Amino acid sequence: MQKFIFYNICAVIFYAPIPLGANRIWASSSIEFWVFAIFIVHLMTVVKCDKPLLPPRYSLPVLIPLTVTCVWLLLQILAGLSLDPAATQLMLLKTLALTLLAWLIFCYVTDKKTVYQFALALFLAGVYQGIYASWLNLSVGSSSPVFGIPYGNRANGTFVYQNQLANYLALTLSIGIGILISQLSYDHSRSRLRDRIRALANILLSAKMVIRLGLIIMFIGLILTRSRMGNSAFFMALATVSLLALFIYNHPPKNLKLLIISFFVLDLILIGSIFGVEKVRQRLVETSLASETRDEVVRDALPMIQDQPIFGSGGGSFYSSFPRYHPEVYSGFYDHAHNDYIQFAVELGLPITLMLGGMMLYCLLLSVRTIKTRRTPLFQGIAFGSCIAILHMLLHSTVDFSLQSPAIAVMFVSILSLSLIVGRLNTRSYSQNL
Repeated sequence: MQKFIFYNICAVIFYAPIPLGANRIWASSSIEFWVFAIFIVHLMTVVKCDKPLLPPRYSLPVLIPLTVTCVWLLLQILAGLSLDPAATQLMLLKTLALTLLAWLIFCYVTDKKTVYQFALALFLAGVYQGIYASWLNLSVGSSSPVFGIPYGNRANGTFVYQNQLANYLALTLSIGIGILISQLSYDHSRSRLRDRIRALANILLSAKMVIRLGLIIMFIGLILTRSRMGNSAFFMALATVSLLALFIYNHPPKNLKLLIISFFVLDLILIGSIFGVEKVRQRLVETSLASETRDEVVRDALPMIQDQPIFGSGGGSFYSSFPRYHPEVYSGFYDHAHNDYIQFAVELGLPITLMLGGMMLYCLLLSVRTIKTRRTPLFQGIAFGSCIAILHMLLHSTVDFSLQSPAIAVMFVSILSLSLIVGRLNTRSYSQNL
């Protein structure tokens, strides 16, 4: 039964972005229903198999903020604080599903084997998106084979918005990089030419090569999105974490520097030049405040925070409450703030927003500590990838609303949970429950 639940958790994460990035009520509801069903099976397992109901204590830095957010959303509904109660109810269900998903992850990802399998599931979800997005984008004039959505010159994958695909691929790329780093050789002794050739052959025929090819596929998909901040934030996060790791990595693997260099030389420069990284650079150069209205949306949303700085306007209410605040008609339609920090502050208030931000920063700092102090290569590698993913999200959220996508929220909560697991998991913690 434990394997059944674990594989269902992995299946939910893989499925989440497939129905239009879960950007429809029916799609997000299907994820919520699946998570609730798995949790019910977990409760049955607790009764029949004497499985611990509660996750380990180290899960608290993620579970407490998510639980408090659920309570806050319920309070907004019951106390009449929400300007759009129906939207707040939908956000409550999404947040509750994310909380229970994290709960299940902490209960069933409990050793090195399941950590590796779970990280591999996140990675494979990104590889699938990279293949699907690249295939559709490179098939001129094609449309989605299921939903019939026409595609232009920017890759969407199963998402309806290119920047959300870029964010999703950046997150899964980060975990894939972490898995690959964890499998590098830690033998720093000098070897003969014959031994080096044999080692190279082993790499080409091993799972490392498959993972490297998967990373290349996702790099291609990321570039094909033509997302300015999606690409910029990822490579800035990769460069920052890589530079930091060179100084603090506890017993770094033998070819870590070469691998990091290959990401920028092989993937960004060589493969990027083939699949249009120049178009991304051109979009960055042509970006100007005069042509963008996102900064005006942020400007006009600030009075909403001033009006309700503590309680917020209600989860999910930005869509319905923002029109009364902007004084002019924009060139486009904005149902989100295109800035997750602003939108969370508007809808949930500053205290909850700061609490959720603190959760992300804690996981980031813990991942840095894991790289620096732990001796398990798998845990260090996953922490490396988690650092990139969290830093990328912190950067990308300044100009987009990625966390409003249920599929991306599922993936990001999974990564935050995984960062705690690899940072705190040890043989004594298996039986230490709440």
